[in-house]
Amino acid sequence: MAADGDEVDQLVAAWQRERPDLDVEPMQVLSRVTRLARHLDLARRSVFAEHGLESWEFDVLTALRRAGAPYTLSPGRLLRETMVTSGTMTNRVDRLTAKGFVERLPDPDDRRGVLVRLSESGRARVDAALEGLLAQERLLLSELTEAQRVSLSALLRTVVAPFDR
Repeated sequence: MAADGDEVDQLVAAWQRERPDLDVEPMQVLSRVTRLARHLDLARRSVFAEHGLESWEFDVLTALRRAGAPYTLSPGRLLRETMVTSGTMTNRVDRLTAKGFVERLPDPDDRRGVLVRLSESGRARVDAALEGLLAQERLLLSELTEAQRVSLSALLRTVVAPFDR
């Protein structure tokens, strides 16, 4: 293995030796993406735990925070933002309400509807967790120059874009 090689280089070399009939080139990229995703997941869990949040709580709270003042969304919009089922969202809103992070309000445009609003304590919690997460993410990317980060972001956007359509 070269001085700047990594475990993926070893894995790819082993597969090239054992299965020279296969083009294992995709492993060069996607095995590294998988490993990075594991490190990111660990960093996220650590940051969220420091702030007394689960990943799903952070996802719901950030959807509300990104909505801007008054930090209110309909349950349907929250479903689209977090990509979960309505039953799951009902359970999540119930649990976040019990913790005082969100509140349910009547929808002024629909007598049968409700809105979910981020509380002040929920806003403070999610803002602090976001700051911690961004610090961890900066550490994960600290070996890259700004130009490399911009380039990597553009390349990953190209790979991910078809899945977002």
